[in-house]
Amino acid sequence: MDQLPQLVQELRVFIIDIVATKEGHLGASLGVVELTVALHYVFNAPEDKLIWDVGHQAYGHKILTGRKEIFETNRQLNGISGFPKMAESEYDAFGTGHSSTSISAILGMALASKLKGEKDRQHIAIIGDASIASGMAFEGLNHAGVTDTNILIILNDNAIGIDPSVGALKKYLTNVKKGTAKDENIFECLNFNYSGPVDGHDLHMLINELERLKSVSGPKLLHVITTKGRGLKKAEENQVTYHAPGKFDKRTGELIKKSDQPQPLKFQDVFGYTLVELAQKNEKIVGITPAMPTGSSLKYMMETIPNVPSMWELLSNML
Repeated sequence: MDQLPQLVQELRVFIIDIVATKEGHLGASLGVVELTVALHYVFNAPEDKLIWDVGHQAYGHKILTGRKEIFETNRQLNGISGFPKMAESEYDAFGTGHSSTSISAILGMALASKLKGEKDRQHIAIIGDASIASGMAFEGLNHAGVTDTNILIILNDNAIGIDPSVGALKKYLTNVKKGTAKDENIFECLNFNYSGPVDGHDLHMLINELERLKSVSGPKLLHVITTKGRGLKKAEENQVTYHAPGKFDKRTGELIKKSDQPQPLKFQDVFGYTLVELAQKNEKIVGITPAMPTGSSLKYMMETIPNVPSMWELLSNML
């Protein structure tokens, strides 16, 4: 136990060192380093099943499960995957990228274990970076709440996906963190044993709570508060850019400027700029983001044409 804080520090530094030169997802994995160490300390993977959702939280998990020496090949040709991949390691219980499949998947595994009479196997899904708000996640919660399976859902609540989270659920979780939510807890109403919110960077608190939850029967949800980009000041201050920042100075966090040679536009930028041109000519065009206006380049339309008429006005004009 007394060596774990050092392990946390070494793991965070190692992730920064590799991603600074090899590129990849940064902020999400930095935010769950303590949680990753706590999970692997408390649970017995791969016998116990851990599912990471979204998958770009899982760099620390990969490094701790036998892939440290080859982690520099992450997202490279013939290298390891940037996401959990079942064919890559027995520790990757389910293939997860984007997003929201973890709750249904871990529930299916838990039900299968129950049918097989496996009483000691633990089933844990870590869902974060806004993926709790997707429809499939709610389907999983809806189903799990009427089962007697001993599953643990860990909500990694960092208030941001790739871009800042929006919507009613985000507002509710913010109220929970501030202590201003209504008396009824949405997860308890879905028949989950809710605990939290807890500090996701307090390693010993996490370990104590996970140890306690191992012996609690039925569906459980642990609400963990983390900071995306934790441990690198630039990544904490600019979480959108440092979600996947490209190359940067590992000491200062400063981004390394790419070649001065003209670079071709990314596909999504061509799409984003074209949509702006079309929308300026046709007021009936509406942009709907896939929960990531930066990654889809719909941010250009949001910036250029920010005022969207009401849906009723749109329908009335179309009729």
